[in-house]
Amino acid sequence: MSKKLMEVKNLSLQFKTDEGLITAVDNVSFSIAPGEVLGLVGESGSGKSVTAKSLMKLNPGNAVYGDDSQIILNLDGQEPIDIMKLHGSKELKVARGGSISMIFQEPMASFAPAITIGAQMVEQLLIHTDYNKVKAKKYSIEMLDRVGISDADKRFDQFAFELSGGMRQRAMIAMALSTKPKLLIADEPTTALDVTIQLQVIDLMKDLVKEFGMGILFITHDLGVIAQTADNIAVMYLGKLIEKGSVRDVLRNPSHPYTQGLIDALPRLDNLDAPLKAIDGDIPSPLERPPGCVFHTRCPADLGDVCHTQIPQFSAVNANHETACHLLTKEAAS
Repeated sequence: MSKKLMEVKNLSLQFKTDEGLITAVDNVSFSIAPGEVLGLVGESGSGKSVTAKSLMKLNPGNAVYGDDSQIILNLDGQEPIDIMKLHGSKELKVARGGSISMIFQEPMASFAPAITIGAQMVEQLLIHTDYNKVKAKKYSIEMLDRVGISDADKRFDQFAFELSGGMRQRAMIAMALSTKPKLLIADEPTTALDVTIQLQVIDLMKDLVKEFGMGILFITHDLGVIAQTADNIAVMYLGKLIEKGSVRDVLRNPSHPYTQGLIDALPRLDNLDAPLKAIDGDIPSPLERPPGCVFHTRCPADLGDVCHTQIPQFSAVNANHETACHLLTKEAAS
């Protein structure tokens, strides 16, 4: 079995607020291998982006990580690095733009509006590599061209607001890849793009995985995109992982009612008259987390007291698929 690039173990995260501690991520564990695309899916507010930012310790200063939380980064020829034990910008440089890069959800909020695209790309190369300014500029233009931006030398001197949405997204991918990271975190990279540009970005990311052998954590609420892009999938709800496995197994045989609800909510192209099915209710406030199974307040298969009081543990559906649901325990016992 190949060595894992990143191993997330028992990740828990709370935020200090005026109302008290709010749990955003609760005992989450997963791993990513070199060359693997892991899709992290769930509704808005389920904790996907907070989890992703934890891998680089980018959450704000009021974040409190659990004592037993571990984020292990395994780099060739080095001892494993526990990112949770790194402090300060100098120590965290290995995780922030070094071995890990991130494509943020909205490029306009990520590029500095008063600095050219090229100047920002050069700056990070000067920080993370031994390039001088001339070499950094040449390589940055090459990366802009590599991601399909026409007239890359001209775009290098432009500002983010001068580019279209698709070009900005490509420029952000070029910037994220220019340091040759081992792990790329893509947070909703196609949400704001039209479908033709989405396809181009997805194809580009597939090509980059093959070329660079990097691992990718792909965050989205779009199961259609995940079906085309990811090797494995992890389903998140209210800060907890509830189902994970290979994309083929999870999407063809969802074992958790929440995953089934997400799939049922997709529009059906083979039956345009079919009504859309929404999951009943809303995600509860983090201030009012339900006891037991966090999904029981919306679950159509609520088993009563066991769901309301006991936290379900992961059970194997098959060798490549596991689910945290009391329904599996009940079926196994019957």
